[in-house]
Amino acid sequence: MTFKFVENLDPDLRSALLSRLRVEWTHSSASIEGNSLTLGETNFVIEEGLTIGGKPLREHNEVIGHARAINLVYELLQKESITKEDLFTLHSAVQNEAVIDIFRPVGEYKKEINGRNFTIDGKLKYFEYPHPNAVEFLMGAWFGLLNEYQKTALSLKDALRCYTKLHISFVTIHPFFDGNGRLARLLANIPLLKNGFLPLMVDSTKRKEYLELLFAYQISIEMPSINNGAFIIENEQYSALEAFFKEQYKNSLEILAEFEAMQKNRNGFAK
Repeated sequence: MTFKFVENLDPDLRSALLSRLRVEWTHSSASIEGNSLTLGETNFVIEEGLTIGGKPLREHNEVIGHARAINLVYELLQKESITKEDLFTLHSAVQNEAVIDIFRPVGEYKKEINGRNFTIDGKLKYFEYPHPNAVEFLMGAWFGLLNEYQKTALSLKDALRCYTKLHISFVTIHPFFDGNGRLARLLANIPLLKNGFLPLMVDSTKRKEYLELLFAYQISIEMPSINNGAFIIENEQYSALEAFFKEQYKNSLEILAEFEAMQKNRNGFAK
């Protein structure tokens, strides 16, 4: 697939930019989840297919799985609608673990209740994610939102708003035992990519701010359920997240600017 943002680049620069984005996107998302591979190590694993001495096999699998999932997301852009089965395939890519646990299924929705402690204003608060029995219902609504965006022509401003809505609603529903953050940061990019824009990548050095903004939003709303399917509430915390994601989009623009500068330099020599 040819993206609009690479149209003015020579073929080799197009390929190099897409490879760069794949590595940067994978590294940033994996780092947010605690993966210790550096950007250079992530590039080495993805591009060379080799392991880094002293680093866990699990971390290698995480980056390989995420890089593969990016390619799967690109394929989804060709579809008129995205299904639960597509989501399960993506989950299997990012959770490519060798050990099978029936209570932590891969390629299926969660079987057990999950939640986590958040630190807000120096205090621990526990947020329990929606019950497994509510996930099918809530994700049905989420797919409706995603597929509506999939079929709609969007400006960059609107695509970034869609990114925010898809991202925060997915992690709030938390449909899987693990991998929810990585999937949210993949799937929420579909409206951007579908409309010819760069993917949004959260800078891993902003991990603390990113997580705190998400947690603040989640504890500010009533937990979604079958009786309360509202998982997007545009309150003050929502607006803070939207502003954060808008700022993070500049990370991709900076990378594109590097390649455009190289192309401009080439064009100058060609005259």
